[in-house]
Amino acid sequence: MSMALKQVFNKDRTFRPKRKFEPGTQRFDLHKKAQASLNAGLDLKMAVQLPHGEDLNDWVAVHVVDFFNRINLIYGTISDSCTDQTCPVMSGGPRYEYRWQDEHKYKRPTALSAPKYMSLLMDWIEVQINNENIFPTNVGTPFPKTFMQVAKKILSRLFRVFVHVYIHHFDRVSQMGAEAHVNTCYKHFYYFVTEFNLTDHKELEPLKEMTSRMCH
Repeated sequence: MSMALKQVFNKDRTFRPKRKFEPGTQRFDLHKKAQASLNAGLDLKMAVQLPHGEDLNDWVAVHVVDFFNRINLIYGTISDSCTDQTCPVMSGGPRYEYRWQDEHKYKRPTALSAPKYMSLLMDWIEVQINNENIFPTNVGTPFPKTFMQVAKKILSRLFRVFVHVYIHHFDRVSQMGAEAHVNTCYKHFYYFVTEFNLTDHKELEPLKEMTSRMCH
């Protein structure tokens, strides 16, 4: 990573504080195991595979939090060039527009500017991953039956951040010398969601060509 990029990423310009795993918990150990695989330069396709004897829900929970932290950071670094003026619509090129919907204020899919969408998205994910009833932190506390459904929704929406950044802000990423970092994060994310079938193929369409060049 270049020095300039290190300075940018070290500023921790995330929208939200990072969610961390408590040392001593099973989730913390799994997080460390996942990080060790990446740091050892293990092939990303191999690194995402479920370690022998581990629970899939735990493995997915660890990665959802990790991807939230990383993608939050990536968006934070380009957010100064993503404004209501430059990106009045949350989109991925002319063919894809993403509308926001939640259980509270936006009961119907609503067109929003990209920064507004991102802010609501990060807020919403943060609420989910900090909810002990969805993401239990204590070993032995069972995951709810809806856990995988929530995880899929989070990952599908996080994928849209990659779509927007790659299609509308890649010049900014290049300017900062951050392509390798963002590409590695994207590949890691892509291999993970496809390994466990966590994202609908339709969601992956906007970056299909780039993905086939990068990941196949």
